[in-house]
Amino acid sequence: MKKSILLLFALALAGSSFAQSKAEQQVADAVTAWRKAMIDADKAGLEAILAPELSYGHSSGKIEDKAMLVKAISTGESDFLTMELTEQSIKMAGKTAIVRHKLAGNINDGGKPGSVKLFVLQIWQKQGASWLLLARQAVRQP
Repeated sequence: MKKSILLLFALALAGSSFAQSKAEQQVADAVTAWRKAMIDADKAGLEAILAPELSYGHSSGKIEDKAMLVKAISTGESDFLTMELTEQSIKMAGKTAIVRHKLAGNINDGGKPGSVKLFVLQIWQKQGASWLLLARQAVRQP
């Protein structure tokens, strides 16, 4: 009986370590909303999910602020046709979240089709009731 109780307790504890917290789920949902807004070139969606202080670093070394990124995406200057995010991790630090994932996608930048495979670091910050993308940096996968 004692062993059964200990086993159940250990299983419950192990299972809870894999569950996302409410904040982690909110951040994951925000990442999903960002991805959708990028693919859909949704200006209003991007405006809503990007922090005013945004620093958006591309794998080419180009850095954009919020206005520059929204313009590039909403005008089609930078166009994600597809975007798949894999191996995502979220680490919470108070009202800040560190998100890492791999990004693979098809693009059409300036009318030039291509594909990208990136390692991405995103910093999300809780501002009011919303999680907003504060910073992003990407590097090309080898």
